[in-house]
Amino acid sequence: MIHAVVFDVGETITRDDRYWASWADWLGVPRHTLSALVGAVVTHGRDNADAVRLVKPDVDIAAEYEAREAAGRGESIDETDLYDDVRPALAALRQQGVRVIIAGNQTVRAGALLRGLNLPADLVVTSGEWGVAKPDPAFFHRVLEVAQAEPQATLYVGDHPANDIHPAKAAGLRAAHIRRGPWGHYWADDPQVRAAADWQIDSLTELPAIVVD
Repeated sequence: MIHAVVFDVGETITRDDRYWASWADWLGVPRHTLSALVGAVVTHGRDNADAVRLVKPDVDIAAEYEAREAAGRGESIDETDLYDDVRPALAALRQQGVRVIIAGNQTVRAGALLRGLNLPADLVVTSGEWGVAKPDPAFFHRVLEVAQAEPQATLYVGDHPANDIHPAKAAGLRAAHIRRGPWGHYWADDPQVRAAADWQIDSLTELPAIVVD
């Protein structure tokens, strides 16, 4: 039985389209251009921030992030960024006595914004707050610490094989791959992903039945 479910953030809990649209607007390029570049770099195994570097080769990502914040055009997460199944799925899991955690590769500010949404979760934490990011094994060691459950009783849910599924399994956790967002759809039928994931889901609302199976 699963005692803790841990969720990735981008394209698992939240949609990323508004995030990348805001970066495109800031850089002065069409939104589709940046979105397509993000897809191209990620499917080639590169960091999604490399899409910004393709648009602006000399960019300092951290400095640009601060400039956006200073201009009042910085990071923003609100209710409209959540997928519709997030609140009902998380609430149902907690009603079953499952520990619910949100832990993904996000900034310190994103962590504060997510906590401000008062989601039905026991803990919301980000890589920026921990100082370690996926797929580093240390990230999943931290996940197990906060999950307060054995690895085989802890389920990590995410859309990205290299950041979510494979490193979670390497750390001994169970893993669910969600067909959602560009990466979830792109790798949904990949044989290695199917072999690695304990479950493949189309909606978070499938999880309450999984944890008691």
